Amino acid sequence: MSPDETGGLRERKKLATREALSAAALRLAMERGPENVRVDDIAEAAGVSPRTYNNYFSSREQAIVAALAAERALRVGAALRARPADEPLAEAVVAAVLDPYTSAEEPSGDALTLITSNPALRKAFVQTLTEIEQPLAAAIEARTGSAFAATVLASAVSAAARVALESWVSPAPGNPLLVVPQGSLVDRMREALAVIAPALAAAG
Repeated sequence: MSPDETGGLRERKKLATREALSAAALRLAMERGPENVRVDDIAEAAGVSPRTYNNYFSSREQAIVAALAAERALRVGAALRARPADEPLAEAVVAAVLDPYTSAEEPSGDALTLITSNPALRKAFVQTLTEIEQPLAAAIEARTGSAFAATVLASAVSAAARVALESWVSPAPGNPLLVVPQGSLVDRMREALAVIAPALAAAG
């Protein structure tokens, strides 16, 4: 087996382990409630050791929301690279960031209730959007040729998306236990990204 094949197999195994852990974490959280799920429980359900678990996630909340994030970071970068080369950068970035949410993957039903009813899970879910920065920056750099500008823009895009998601899952005023998302998350994201569209347009 060549070094490339060995490396590829290793990466696939790591991805499979991460997916098994996140799926187990979400299932246990749905069954027992997130506060009743221990790291040891997740590791056992996924067939790995707690030490292996700690190589992938630093908290149970991270593991639970990872299943709902659905490798969003990699998809956003790939989606931008797949956009037409002559498409304005602002339009291409917005389309790429919204791609995971326009594929019928907005959190809904029991999964959405699980997130919105637990402050720690809400925070962890919002933070998953920081993971889009690196692949998005690489994809923007491929279009603009500027690593510095790409890093700044990707950071701004990630921040705007986090603000949109956080506002969508925020508790009702005066009632921290009541979270009822209003409207479409896609529309909220689009509104937030419109604020930084001029910067994207200037770079692209």
